[in-house]
Amino acid sequence: MNNNETKGIWKVIGASSLGTLIEWYDFYIFGSLATVIASQFFPKTNPTAALLSTLATFAAGFIVRPFGALVFGRLGDLIGRKHTFLLTLVLMGGSTFLIGCVPSYESIGFLAPILVLILRLLQGLALGGEYGGAATYVAEHSPNHRRGYFTSWIQTTATLGLFISLGVILLTRHSLDADAAKSIAKFNDWGWRIPFLLSAVLVVVSIYIRLKMKESPIFSKLKSEGKTSTNPLKESFAHKANLKMVLLALFGATMGQGVVWYTGQFYAQSFIENVCKVDFDQSRTMIIWGILFATPFFVVWGSLSDKVGRKWIMILGMLIAVVTYKYLFTQILNITDAKAKVEIVDKREVKPTLSLIKNSTDSLRKVVTKTYYEDGMKMVETKTDTVYSAIGKKTIKPVVAVAKTLGDSDYWKIVGIVFILIFYVTMVYGPIAAFLVELFPTKIRYTSMSLPYHIGNGVFGGLTPFIATLFTTIYTNDKTVGLMYPIVIATLCCVIGALYIRNRIDPEVEGV
Repeated sequence: MNNNETKGIWKVIGASSLGTLIEWYDFYIFGSLATVIASQFFPKTNPTAALLSTLATFAAGFIVRPFGALVFGRLGDLIGRKHTFLLTLVLMGGSTFLIGCVPSYESIGFLAPILVLILRLLQGLALGGEYGGAATYVAEHSPNHRRGYFTSWIQTTATLGLFISLGVILLTRHSLDADAAKSIAKFNDWGWRIPFLLSAVLVVVSIYIRLKMKESPIFSKLKSEGKTSTNPLKESFAHKANLKMVLLALFGATMGQGVVWYTGQFYAQSFIENVCKVDFDQSRTMIIWGILFATPFFVVWGSLSDKVGRKWIMILGMLIAVVTYKYLFTQILNITDAKAKVEIVDKREVKPTLSLIKNSTDSLRKVVTKTYYEDGMKMVETKTDTVYSAIGKKTIKPVVAVAKTLGDSDYWKIVGIVFILIFYVTMVYGPIAAFLVELFPTKIRYTSMSLPYHIGNGVFGGLTPFIATLFTTIYTNDKTVGLMYPIVIATLCCVIGALYIRNRIDPEVEGV
């Protein structure tokens, strides 16, 4: 590539990546705030059910992604890449902004979760059309021998979108009040809306940049020659040879890649916060540090795939994940286990308080117990078990909330484990865009590659936090039982991929 071509491809990558990053940011705010959203849009009488309902709503956005892939993939193959993913950007940004405007369950009852679900489905449809367009657009500007390298920059956007969503949430939370307790209360009450509302500004900036982009040269040439597909859906899925490649892409690559992606980042965060009871800030900064350290490896593996092929890098990433998941998550459990630590008995604090129940004259008794340990960990246990009313005192089913703040040594140990989990993500995700683009011809590429990607990631991957959390509520004796879902899916994908997918090295593929 000469200097002008190199400069041009970096402009393409920059414009495509920024828009895709913002769409991922919009999509993942919801998951990053699952515990807060559970208290806002679902009844508070059963926190576990509320969390599961929120995770189910979060997963619903993933389930409709394949439909978005069909709708917008078809548009992308008919009218072009540029205009299609401009449309998805507007749809995503508008939906995210409106989630920040929906009144709480206490204000409008069951209409609140219904509205949030509808907007979440619109987000999923938008994302179903975004990724395939951005990956195709970059790939069609890239030379064959560097396609893995250049498309791997698009692959960083999903993780960086999560990174930015976590960062914005933490900055918002800490900027609402100088007093930590008041800041948390304000954030849980209304401050959580700010990251959603901020989406409008980010989307406007991205739209401005994308309007200056030109159509993919390969698609433009195809269009000028009158060779574009007249029915991308029929050509993608009714033709036996192409349908076979769609199914191989799904069951031999994207299905396993999806569960590794969501286990390494979203389920890891959910596990650290909800199973290990690590406090809100630490559970998120651990993921932030892990992302920061691991993100460069997307490009490393994407570039390496240009030299050794895509297949074995992705399969190796899945295989290592399958073998080590149980051990790594067990280590997180052991590190955060208060029973294995030595308490500083003299420092224990027990403080009972009374607080008015909202919209009532009754009061709740809460007993806050702070326990300190020799390794620097602090555990705050808040137990609510009594209602005081005009009628008298009434004992209720105890509700216990636990938050652990780890000492520095344990904190960085978990960051190291999170880095390893995200390192696996970079192996399976770095080469995947180039792998998918090379499977399908130009005229139906947007449609054909988008569907297996979004079924693998949206359905199999997106359901990971919900199914894994559900397993832990059913089989309460084994806190790592949720890992059986990603382990089984990734194992199946490894076998199919190893047996039936061909390893391509610097392929000369039609149209790219």
